[in-house]
Amino acid sequence: MRYQIQGETLPVVICELEGGETMITEGGGMAWMSPNMKMETSTNGGVGKAFGRMFSGESMFQNNYTAMGGPGMIAFASSFPGSIRAFEITPGNEMIFQKSAFLAGEAGVNMSIFFNKKIGAGLFGGEGFIMQKFSGNGTVFAEFDGHVIEYELQAGQQIVVDTGHLAGMTASCNMEIKSVPGVKNMLFGGEGFFNTIITGPGRIWLQTMPISNVAAVLRNYITTAK
Repeated sequence: MRYQIQGETLPVVICELEGGETMITEGGGMAWMSPNMKMETSTNGGVGKAFGRMFSGESMFQNNYTAMGGPGMIAFASSFPGSIRAFEITPGNEMIFQKSAFLAGEAGVNMSIFFNKKIGAGLFGGEGFIMQKFSGNGTVFAEFDGHVIEYELQAGQQIVVDTGHLAGMTASCNMEIKSVPGVKNMLFGGEGFFNTIITGPGRIWLQTMPISNVAAVLRNYITTAK
């Protein structure tokens, strides 16, 4: 499979497949494709995995697209202004993404639920108690909100992230929650009560425009318009 990511505000990834190759995506992810792409809708792993995907922000059913009778082409478009990133998943190189990040992936990639070990991280971290974990072998495409900034953390190195800005990280990273110091800072600082602390070693991807912030802006705009 060969691919190219095009566009900036609303990007699209265009995949060129060899005959017999399969791509998996959520319902509505396909933007355009060649006529020889065959679609099959499936739970991809049974009812248990289907419910797991639902809790991680995806639909229970997935669409499998296979190039039939020769090479094929299929494109997957972002559903929100932001960025599409490609990640190579291999055994021992697993990735953890925010809910609803999955756009498409090769058939060898497995998606499962990732539970934060610490309850506080799930309840107050903004990234959610349930995230998405990707393992197996192949390329997976994730869509993030806004622009994406990438950092490499050394062993023991930490970074403090505001609520909702964590888009993804390697499974080697550790995430925990710490309260913002000082009552006045909590109440009047405008940054919320908690911050997310990411500890290396590993790589992290931060997004500049969390979907929760956009939703708040839209609500304020609608309220003002009324």
